[in-house]
Amino acid sequence: MAKKLLRIEIAAVLAIVLVAAAANAVAQRRGDDATTRTLQGTVTDVADAPVNGAVVQLKNTKTLQIRSFITRDKGSYYFHGLSPDVDYEVKAEHQGASSPTRTLSSFDNRRKAVINLKLSK
Repeated sequence: MAKKLLRIEIAAVLAIVLVAAAANAVAQRRGDDATTRTLQGTVTDVADAPVNGAVVQLKNTKTLQIRSFITRDKGSYYFHGLSPDVDYEVKAEHQGASSPTRTLSSFDNRRKAVINLKLSK
C-alpha cells in the first residue's frame, strides 16, 4: 500500500513538472517571459489615417542591430523579445514621408510598451 501511494505521489510530481515546463516553453516561444518586453503601436499619416505598408525600424542602441516590420491593415506594428536593459530607437517611413525617431528607454519598465508614430513630409 505504501509503495503504491509513493508511486502515485511521484507520478503527480512528474506531471506537475511536465506541465510547468510545457507552459514555460510556450511563453518563451511567444516572447512573453518575464525577462523580455514588447513594443507595439500604430503608424498614421498627417491626417491621422492609419498607414498600411509603412516600414517601421527598431534599432538596438547597444548592438546597433536593426529590426524591421511592415505595418498591417490598421497601420499596426509589433516587436517582441526585447531586452528590458537596452534603449531602442523606433521610426517609420512610407513613400518619402518619415516619422521622428522615438526612444523606448531602459528606464521605461512597462513590459508592453506602446509608441504611436506619425508620418510627416
